[in-house]
Amino acid sequence: MYRRIILLTVFLVLSYGFWISPNLKQISAGVAIFLFGMLALEEGFRAFTGGLLEKILKKTTTGLWKSMSFGVVTTTLMQSSSLVSVITISFLSAGLISLASGIGIIFGANLGTTTGAWLVAGFGLKVDIAAYAMPMLVFGIILILQKSKHLKGVGYILAGLGFLFLGIHYMKEGFELFRENIDLTAYAMTGLKGLLLYTLIGIAATVIMQSSHATLVLIITALASQQITYDNALALAIGSNIGTTITAIIGAISAGVNGKRLAAAHLVFNVITGLVAIALISQLMLSVDWLSERLNIAADNYTLKLAVFHTLFNLLGVILMVPFIGRLGDAITKLLPDKAYAVAEPMYLKDSALDIPELAVEAVHKEILNLGDYFFGIICHGLSFRVKDIRSNTPIQEVIDSFEKPIPVNLDEEYTNKIKGLYVEIVNYIGRINNENMSAAQSNEIFELRSAGRSMLAAIKSTKHLHKNLSRYLSDPNPYVRAEYNKIRYRLGTILRSLAEIQEDPDELRTVLPTIEAMRVDIMQADQRFVSDMNQLIRERKITGAMATSLMNDNNYTNNIANQLLEIATILFKSADADMHEVEQSLMLDEQETADAIAARKIKEQESVTHESQ
Repeated sequence: MYRRIILLTVFLVLSYGFWISPNLKQISAGVAIFLFGMLALEEGFRAFTGGLLEKILKKTTTGLWKSMSFGVVTTTLMQSSSLVSVITISFLSAGLISLASGIGIIFGANLGTTTGAWLVAGFGLKVDIAAYAMPMLVFGIILILQKSKHLKGVGYILAGLGFLFLGIHYMKEGFELFRENIDLTAYAMTGLKGLLLYTLIGIAATVIMQSSHATLVLIITALASQQITYDNALALAIGSNIGTTITAIIGAISAGVNGKRLAAAHLVFNVITGLVAIALISQLMLSVDWLSERLNIAADNYTLKLAVFHTLFNLLGVILMVPFIGRLGDAITKLLPDKAYAVAEPMYLKDSALDIPELAVEAVHKEILNLGDYFFGIICHGLSFRVKDIRSNTPIQEVIDSFEKPIPVNLDEEYTNKIKGLYVEIVNYIGRINNENMSAAQSNEIFELRSAGRSMLAAIKSTKHLHKNLSRYLSDPNPYVRAEYNKIRYRLGTILRSLAEIQEDPDELRTVLPTIEAMRVDIMQADQRFVSDMNQLIRERKITGAMATSLMNDNNYTNNIANQLLEIATILFKSADADMHEVEQSLMLDEQETADAIAARKIKEQESVTHESQ
């Protein structure tokens, strides 16, 4: 609702402004063209997100200085700290980066945005940049019309740059015409009152345009045309820096808790930086004069001096805040803690990731892992295990022996609250992903992740059937049926323990193939032993026919659960290295090869027994 009110107000104010001042149309058109250029640039950079961006992120955000450098470089290229902030929130929500790395990127983005002021003040106002804009627009539109994704991307980037240059040109020309009719310097204000008022105007302008860069270009062009004073321009620049946080805040509304934390960190950093700049305005102005003299910037070249000021107070903010990044992250985490859900809700499925392939894939992967945590708990509870015991170092047999009675659990309630709704959300999210820019490998990854989710549902269904007889016969007076059901628990408990160990392995280049194949062979061997044991128990009449029937049915459920667990592990815990994963796939044993491996193991065991007897 508030957005509609703001939009209507802006329309009314602009309409009135166009009516009383035709020259305002040219300035406003320049701003509009400039903002459209930024949208085209964003679209262009999206075309080059296809796995490469994720790899760059992992390599360039492993430390504070790397994260800051990433923020500086990306903001310099995209010329939009707001855009970088929103993208960073998407990265953080998708789990690609940590909160500390995200804060580092935000700090770097604030430094990177100062390059725009230097480019406009040092280059954009001294040459006819409209002459450069025209060919960029022509070549850009031609490339946009091509079918190739990357050619379209280059086209959008060229067109975006062309519109940026054209927007600056029209803003510059508009203020030149404005000066002939109206002298805005008549509204200049000095002292603390002027500093605070123009800071608020800078905040308001940036909130409306949602681009500190556009506001800064507007300030520089107005300053170059002598429509505002140097002192007021500095205050406007401080305000634009604070106002740029609104875009990140809006982008974080639909983000997860980590995205909200990053937006809060961005707000805190920019507000503190702005307050420091206001408090030290006199000292900063003296520093700007001193630096300008060393850089051979003329005393009356206020546009370049504004660029120096913009860089100086942002750098000062970074220097002041860097030592407190850890404390800032901790304080915001306490202020915005993780939400404990009675009913499982998606943590990573954010709309901001839908159009960026690697972010969408990573979001689905993280959410399937989140689903997997709930799934793991349900399987453990269905087998009368506590999750902490499975994840401990206590031998599985000791865990089994320590429980005389089955653990009471409502699997239907756990399934409804923690699995069903979350899986539906994942499936719906996958259906909304923009497949246009998705590679074949990414599409296959999405397919596999959805298959992992289906395998979880199938395993839970079998567990619910198994749980009924397990709960009944674990308390049965017959020691033989109790022993057989505890063997079932042991078989599945060892698999769960192995999967927990794989999940906790920090090595991203690990290979799960040897463990998976060994467990696959163990499953088939355990099934064969079960058949042999069953026949013996029936012959010796140690169990009843009803017990035997239940055991045979539950053995099938056990095999289903075990195989589903291995399918899930193969997908979720595969090697992060694509080449290694291909090797793993090629080395997976088929059914005949697995049977041969079992036969070979039996022969080896018999030979070992024969050797020991001799």
